[in-house]
Amino acid sequence: MTQTPHNGGPDRLILHDLACFRGDRPIFLHLNAELSAGHALVVTGRNGSGKSTLLRIIAGFVRADAGEILWNGRDRDDHDLPWRERLHYLGHRDGIAGELSAGADLGHWAAILGVARAGRADRVAAALTALDIPHLAELPVRVLSAGQRRRLALARLLLAHRPLWVLDEPTTALDRSGSALVAGLIGAHLDRGGMVVTATHLPLGLGDRVIGLDIEEAAP
Repeated sequence: MTQTPHNGGPDRLILHDLACFRGDRPIFLHLNAELSAGHALVVTGRNGSGKSTLLRIIAGFVRADAGEILWNGRDRDDHDLPWRERLHYLGHRDGIAGELSAGADLGHWAAILGVARAGRADRVAAALTALDIPHLAELPVRVLSAGQRRRLALARLLLAHRPLWVLDEPTTALDRSGSALVAGLIGAHLDRGGMVVTATHLPLGLGDRVIGLDIEEAAP
């Protein structure tokens, strides 16, 4: 695919002719999608169809066996800023340290994400409030329910701005109010010019800002 220059306009992500194999068996072939700022790519397909693998390829944890991923017209790795510093990835595992309090765990992630020490406590408090869990700040993570742990993991999205969110079933373990909260977070991120790639059955309520990608259509 010919790479076209990006002239400072809105961010754009292109998946071009991606293929992935598990051993000798192809999971998907010739997968294509284009996503621009303010839009969400919703990946659907049955269990085992390769949704999580695709998200991990986009996030840079797994290499595609063929094809390319372009960010603003250039190979996603051909940039001064490392690719993973352009995105937040939330997988099935919450990545939470059980020996810490909820607030301390989030503070740990804030440091990893480069939030300045001077503003870290305020950023953590704001993220906990946005996920409706400020009352959990001093509780050990090990005593939290699965839904509370998921909210804590989602709070990391708000600690530092990253234009692309890659979310694998973000509403896992959440009740109806939690799922609605996630939809609101995604909508607000898109309003700010962000992008989201997600595998979810959650009705996001975003109208024509949602682009659907049925991964099974790219299956052999």
